Amino acid sequence: MKVIYSPKQELHAPESFISSGRVLPSPECPERADRLFAAVRAEGHEIVAPEPAPDSAISAIHSIDYLRFLETAHSRWQGLPTPSPEVIANVHPGRHMGHYPEHIIGQAGYHMADTACPIGAGTWEAARVAADCAITAVQDVLQSSPSAYALCRPPGHHAYHDQAGGFCFLNNVAIAADWVRRDGHRAAILDIDVHHGNGTQGIFYHRKDIYFVSIHADPSNFYPFFAGYAGERGAGEGLGFNLNLPQAPGTDDEAWLEAIDHSLVELRRNGTDVLLLSLGLDAQENDPLGVLKITTEGFRRAGAAISSFDGPVAIIQEGGYLCDELGANLVAFLDGFENG
Repeated sequence: MKVIYSPKQELHAPESFISSGRVLPSPECPERADRLFAAVRAEGHEIVAPEPAPDSAISAIHSIDYLRFLETAHSRWQGLPTPSPEVIANVHPGRHMGHYPEHIIGQAGYHMADTACPIGAGTWEAARVAADCAITAVQDVLQSSPSAYALCRPPGHHAYHDQAGGFCFLNNVAIAADWVRRDGHRAAILDIDVHHGNGTQGIFYHRKDIYFVSIHADPSNFYPFFAGYAGERGAGEGLGFNLNLPQAPGTDDEAWLEAIDHSLVELRRNGTDVLLLSLGLDAQENDPLGVLKITTEGFRRAGAAISSFDGPVAIIQEGGYLCDELGANLVAFLDGFENG
């Protein structure tokens, strides 16, 4: 399978994030990409550098104010009297305030949902190249290949139209799906990351032209907490074009694979002709951020199941964090996808 990757994605190297009130090393580190890249290279997959995506593809999903913020935030932050090395918001508008501020501290709170997405000197360039990888993958499957894998880092599915969150800045899969739609296809997104793709859902929630399905851990007691419930089916024109299949903590291979099979039935019923897969590997039983119990063999079976989709598939990397099985999980999924 063709693998789209750029080492520029390692320019984003966050030092820390805040979890349960404690400052901890960020698990969304460059080594994630190193391990995934080493795994696919060792298997002999073709490695391709991304082509720069048009700015219009990015601005079709993200607001101009937000993109300007991401591009300039770090340099503006460093102009503060005593700045931290990375942009980390310490004040947020909450439910009862909505004015857009001029100051960088206020804009950080407005555009950053949580403390898991610090912006460093290389964050914007890395995020932009990750989006390039996603667009290059869908261009490849639209033009010539039945499938392609975009090794995107930082991930994207928690990023909204104008807000970063959960390690994510640009919503790679949303950008790619909208590109597919503009090419005249009926696109859908299947997200199997352990965390709900709340940003992707938010971007398409009122739209009927992109069908979104997410299989994830129950958010009642798990990030992102505020979205990902089964009753969220879309709104307005988008009603019925959003499907959440939350899984109980500890869900094993069989129940998870049943949810994948159900999602494929729904995608076929919707008339999808191009599938974009948000591939999270953090549902694995030993992932440090996961709560499900999916085995490496479960990922192989998931790849085989999803390969039954009758149409091109662009695989976009989301989560999956440092554990001994990380590279093996990706190799198993791609092997199952290609060989059944």
